[in-house]
Amino acid sequence: MLFQVGGQGTRPTFFEMAAAQQLPSSLRAALTYSFGVFALRRSFIHKILDYEDEFFSLLMLVLETHSLRTTDASFAESLYGLRRRGVNIRLKTSNAPKDSGEEIHHTGLQRRQKVLSVAFLVVLPYLKSKMQSIYNKEREATLQASLWGDNDDRFDDTDYVGGDNNSSFSRETSAIEASARARWMKRLQKTVFACYPWLHAGNEGLSFSYQLLYLLDATGFYSLGLHALGIHVCRATGQELMDTSSRISKIRSRERERLRGSPWLKALQGGLLTCGYAVLDYAQTGLIAAVFFFKMMEWWYQSAEERMSAPTVYPPPPPPPPPKVAKEGIPLPPDRTLCPLCMQQRANPSVMAVSGFVFCYTCIFKYASQYKRCPVTLMPATVDQIRRLFHDV
Repeated sequence: MLFQVGGQGTRPTFFEMAAAQQLPSSLRAALTYSFGVFALRRSFIHKILDYEDEFFSLLMLVLETHSLRTTDASFAESLYGLRRRGVNIRLKTSNAPKDSGEEIHHTGLQRRQKVLSVAFLVVLPYLKSKMQSIYNKEREATLQASLWGDNDDRFDDTDYVGGDNNSSFSRETSAIEASARARWMKRLQKTVFACYPWLHAGNEGLSFSYQLLYLLDATGFYSLGLHALGIHVCRATGQELMDTSSRISKIRSRERERLRGSPWLKALQGGLLTCGYAVLDYAQTGLIAAVFFFKMMEWWYQSAEERMSAPTVYPPPPPPPPPKVAKEGIPLPPDRTLCPLCMQQRANPSVMAVSGFVFCYTCIFKYASQYKRCPVTLMPATVDQIRRLFHDV
């Protein structure tokens, strides 16, 4: 399964290289999202998410090792029909000054270059992810300490001595060892917190510089890692693709010939090898399908969230029924603009919150202070439940 992005010659375009570089991060996001969805129904999958860096690094180690062994390319580069080639730069001398310059010869990858390529593709991203995690935790802790103060006061087990002397001695020993490990880890975290921003900035700056130079055709190395390994990434020709297929077949034939044991054991080992080959052959297709599925689900749920978060206009609810007038309470006057207590026009109108009836402020304040109830409904009330009305403002 190959994707051709265009361009001419053996030199890949900038967009091919950028797409190949971004593929592992997209694949990781897709796998993390998929496992997160499955974890909603199967709680044991949360253990995989707790060790996300380790599981993804192990998966990429298998894929990158297999891809470099069979195709001389990384997992993402082989998907785009690219190959890694060793670079030998020789000085081209001639009698004419205009013919002098450098001549670049591409060779196959050596074993050392393949091993170092795996380290650059798997180990360094794993270390970067762990350092990023430590930095984020330390920054959050620093921010909390600056806002709320450092409240990390813990009891020291070595200060408590009671009961058996042997148990107290063992507790003291374990506490000293634990405190030593904690101090070492804390010192490591502080070092990472202080150094990681500079390392990250330097790495991003070098990556940007190499990518800009590659875009301007000023260098053949897309990244610092490729330059350090002396590797150019080139397009694979049709003949190279055919050679790769034949080489994979020869490698698998030799591995089958190395099988030892009884016939049934050879058959079992051959079946396991066939299953492993099938998984590796269809890993690219399956994982790329997972990336597309993740993007589709992300778009789908984002659209659903937008629809759910859109404001919905509902009709106003009907007002609650008015409270009933108590038989022993003060009757309401026929004119609703009059105060039920003084039977005069309401001055400084105020409402009793428990019932909703309106009185003069002075009248209801005196009545509630004396009787602790609403004069109309006889519901318990205090002066704190009197609310002023400013309808004439």
